[in-house]
Amino acid sequence: MPDYTILSRQVMALCQGETDCVSLMATMASEVHSHHPLSDWTGFYRVVAPELLKIGPYQGGHGCLVIPFSKGVCGAVASSREPLIVPNVAHFENHIACSSTTQSELVLPVFNGKNQLLGVFDLDSNSLDAFNLYDVKGLSAILLHVFKDAQGYAF
Repeated sequence: MPDYTILSRQVMALCQGETDCVSLMATMASEVHSHHPLSDWTGFYRVVAPELLKIGPYQGGHGCLVIPFSKGVCGAVASSREPLIVPNVAHFENHIACSSTTQSELVLPVFNGKNQLLGVFDLDSNSLDAFNLYDVKGLSAILLHVFKDAQGYAF
């Protein structure tokens, strides 16, 4: 299990004073990927148009380039604006298989301080049931602080 107190301190120190979304996403993806032992793909999908996500900074193998809000776990989270833990992606009816090895997934919405949806933070694992509420709470707290002053797209 990652120590989210230590991870939070590291990410906050690295991101202090930064407001650029892509820079923040790149740093967050890198740090979380190296600290979460079960995350085989760690990254962001950015809101780039109404109802549309495009891949952002990530660590791991390739990812899907474009995801509409109506598709997959990432789209479901962008639509609902709520975190989603999928213990077994084979049981998620609308799952998009960007990688054939992914077994479980955690996706969190990413907001700035104006409650503007900037994108989603996606962790994929090659293990079943890799994520839990401990991860949701720890990562959500870090995302809230890191992206509070970030600038998003205006539509």
